[in-house]
Amino acid sequence: MSFEEFLSSAAPPEGAGAALAGLWHDAHWDWSRAHASVQDDPGRDAAWVHAYLHRREGDDSNAGYWYARAGRSRPKPGAPLDAEREAIVRALL
Repeated sequence: MSFEEFLSSAAPPEGAGAALAGLWHDAHWDWSRAHASVQDDPGRDAAWVHAYLHRREGDDSNAGYWYARAGRSRPKPGAPLDAEREAIVRALL
């Protein structure tokens, strides 16, 4: 599946897992469902998405915690959120 197909699908792709489901919900302007998708998943991919979501929310302290849990570097200040979401989706697809 391509990034474009992922974004244009009517629902999160079947079997996508918590991280991709969270990103799909975020791309469709449902932050609460996106967060709920990754909240209880202990995996690193979900932690990466969790970090991104808190960064989108503006909670940089919480985002930093989740980037560390994911083993990922925090993006530079001012890095575009949509570009980060796209990079994560492409990495996880």
